[in-house]
Amino acid sequence: MFDIFSKKKFLIDYLEGLVDIHNHILPGIDDGAKTVEESLELIKTFSEFGIRSFIATPHIMHNYYPNDANTINTSLTLLKNGLLMNEVKDVSIKVAAEHMVDANFEAILERREVMPMEKNYLLIEMSYLQASINFNDAIQKIAVHRYFPILAHPERYVYLHNRMGKYRKYKESGILFQLNLLSLSEFYGKNVQQAAFKLLDEGLVDYVASDVHNMNQLQNLKEIKITPKMLDKLIPVIERTIQSFS
Repeated sequence: MFDIFSKKKFLIDYLEGLVDIHNHILPGIDDGAKTVEESLELIKTFSEFGIRSFIATPHIMHNYYPNDANTINTSLTLLKNGLLMNEVKDVSIKVAAEHMVDANFEAILERREVMPMEKNYLLIEMSYLQASINFNDAIQKIAVHRYFPILAHPERYVYLHNRMGKYRKYKESGILFQLNLLSLSEFYGKNVQQAAFKLLDEGLVDYVASDVHNMNQLQNLKEIKITPKMLDKLIPVIERTIQSFS
């Protein structure tokens, strides 16, 4: 019998050289890797399928993960020392942060305490269940401070599902979209997967990243298969991510 799934391809076969711009590989700083050993295991596994460049993005989230440049760079130093001690080479790790647009966000923005990526890209997120009340004001202030907002995992916000008009308004306001690679499976649920496919179909995705926190997520990423049609939509986004952040 003809197998309708036989044409699907493993996603990781197309990630060689990707710069992972959203992940939680820094040790002991948020809900990601807890120890240097866990960080090293993640990095080793990423390297096996060609991802060796990272922008680590721990959470900055008021009352939960009150990180700043000091805590983030201290964690980075621990990880780099671990890489040296274990003779792990050919790995590049830079740091930024994933900023929750919460009640404290505009205050740290005004004080220039945010952690942007190179070229002034600023990774932001909201709650998955309810949009941030101050989101529109925050976007305007991000622009005033000459940052370029990247909205992490837009496909995961349940209040945006089936609201392509809202997504387009966000894009028109200058917001860039970063899709989680895990969303191409049912890892976060079928509705999230459908939203991810729709955003790709509509050409609204600017960048992709892993958003990996732990080995379970990374093992699930290794198992994802996608259709050639979806791969055609995805490859230009992968290439754009590499070109923008290499």
